[in-house]
Amino acid sequence: MNSLLDAWYRNHALLYKILLLASATFVVVYLFPISSKFKFTYEKGKPWQSENLYSPFDFAIKKSDANYNQEVAELKAAMPVYFEVNKSLSENALDDFQSLFIAQFTDTINAPNNLLYTKSIDVMRNAYQYGIIEPTTDFESKTQVILLSDNIKMAEINYQDLVTFKSVRQQLESELENEELSSYQPILFSILFDVIKVNAFYNESLTEKAFEESINRISKYRGSIAQGTLIISKGEIIQNDSFNVLRSLETEYESQTLSANSYWLILIAYTVLVTLTFLMLLLFLRKYRSEIYNHNTKVTFIVFNMLLMVFLTSLVVKFNTDYIYVIPICILPLILKAFFDARLGLFAHMLTVLLLGFIVPNSFEYMFLQIIAGIVTILTVSELYKRTNLFISVGQITFIYLIAYTAFFAIHEGSLTTLNFETLGLFIICGLATLFVQPLIYIYEKTFGLISDVSLLELSDTNSKLLKELSNKAPGTFHHSLNVANLAETCANEIGANAMLVRVGALYHDIGKMINPTYFTENQVTGINPHDDLSPRESARIILNHVIHGIEIAKKHNLPDRIIDFIRTHHGTNVVYYFYSKEKETNADVNKSNFRYIGPKPFSKETAILMMCDSVEAASKSLKEPNSNSINDFVETIINTQSSDAQFINADITFRDIETIKKVLKKKLANIFHIRIKYPD
Repeated sequence: MNSLLDAWYRNHALLYKILLLASATFVVVYLFPISSKFKFTYEKGKPWQSENLYSPFDFAIKKSDANYNQEVAELKAAMPVYFEVNKSLSENALDDFQSLFIAQFTDTINAPNNLLYTKSIDVMRNAYQYGIIEPTTDFESKTQVILLSDNIKMAEINYQDLVTFKSVRQQLESELENEELSSYQPILFSILFDVIKVNAFYNESLTEKAFEESINRISKYRGSIAQGTLIISKGEIIQNDSFNVLRSLETEYESQTLSANSYWLILIAYTVLVTLTFLMLLLFLRKYRSEIYNHNTKVTFIVFNMLLMVFLTSLVVKFNTDYIYVIPICILPLILKAFFDARLGLFAHMLTVLLLGFIVPNSFEYMFLQIIAGIVTILTVSELYKRTNLFISVGQITFIYLIAYTAFFAIHEGSLTTLNFETLGLFIICGLATLFVQPLIYIYEKTFGLISDVSLLELSDTNSKLLKELSNKAPGTFHHSLNVANLAETCANEIGANAMLVRVGALYHDIGKMINPTYFTENQVTGINPHDDLSPRESARIILNHVIHGIEIAKKHNLPDRIIDFIRTHHGTNVVYYFYSKEKETNADVNKSNFRYIGPKPFSKETAILMMCDSVEAASKSLKEPNSNSINDFVETIINTQSSDAQFINADITFRDIETIKKVLKKKLANIFHIRIKYPD
């Protein structure tokens, strides 16, 4: 039992990664559609690269979406519309008109009044022959109308035969004018339009039902191909007809019901490929990003974001494949670059795009667009904490999407006249959605305990509570930290390291000196050295403990782990040589480990830069007569000593980087100790 527990403690990080890999593989394979995959790749307008293709079975040729939609549009234009006629309304209107007319014109024997009544009744009866409708432009293109009364077909007429109030008025005006009865128009119209009512109403549900039934009768196929028929020859250009046949074959091939053996075989094959993809990520981290590989939370964070992109894309594919480009895939490299670095961001992005190639249509086109967009993202976003940079980068990414998609469309169609502007709009929406990376970074910082350049910018504010406390309790240390921050930032810029990260690390690296500030020379302003009353061993203990105190203060103030790393490593495993030498004068058997920092040694470019700049800046105060030669020798001695002591063995920093840092430090110190003109008293 104990041996099992020991094995678990020794290998728990590796076991966690294995479990993470297995879980990620399961999720991705679960999201994948399990079906036979068409083994050929092809594009419209390109030659067929494979051997002659013969039909492996009988299948129907599916109409193209454009042809099918055109047939539906033609059917809709030719479809009749249904109107429900209410006969009782017309009968009531005629009775009401007669009553009002008699009441208004009491002398019914008068010839003009009889003629007026006759003409009015005739106009009303003609209007109600089929029905009166509300004026509308919805059916102007329709030529056929079916009239129903009590759900029984009454007549089938042209839409123009239905009348409106306006046409009734015009007809009556014409009749009265012909009979020279125009003087009666006002009073007659007031009676007529008090009683006349709309009695023909559009039956939307019945019209839509009839339309759906007619659509269902439209065939989605336009013929069939028999087994063994030559579909396309090698080298033949894929035109519209052959492209539609190939699409039909692919659809039929992938929709065929799989046998149990085939299903499990495809499932295992998918599992192998997805496992290899995530394994490549872990191997990359192990070889090139060991500090991330050894941090399970960071590995989980990377895998989680890859799975999120696969999940969102699979949802859109199941809903409607036309909208796959609305998913802001470029958020992935943006986030990984913000928290880690550009190379890791691009590598993870490309692996994710490879996974998405299994589920999206036109996978080559999709993968090409997303990989190009990912590269542009990495190249253009330099400082994510600057909002202007993000907006400019998103604009460039969107522009690349639009240009690349238009180029692909021109290749497929040979023309831009039918360019789908809706898809171009999706790319613009995708670009706007990419701006969501800012709040997403904040959420991730709180969830995973990571730190981005945005938070580094906030931490670099010297008016923050902790740095204010440092400047009040240990002003000399605060001034030293500012100088080190300036030196380290310049060095980082020269060798391509994270300048913002190393600057913030430099500002906080000595906060542990707030516990006993007067025991550090930069804070001793009275000329009294408290170390004079202590033994070298006790003095060394106080000096060494400022690292431990700094870590405790940093954790108390919730500083990120990446900043605490600078506090832990800025002295590496160096020896407090002054007190060690002093102790050795009286004790030849002194234990050197009692005067050595506990480490660890720097394990990144940034922490290595801080160690060099911290040592050089602190020791530069001891230069009595600084000149070009003494500064050069001084910088060479300090950094060469650190190198020979293997302080940079764990950092991914090269000899060339170290030489560049030396040059920067020499130049900076020369500027600091420049010769000043002596002014007369």
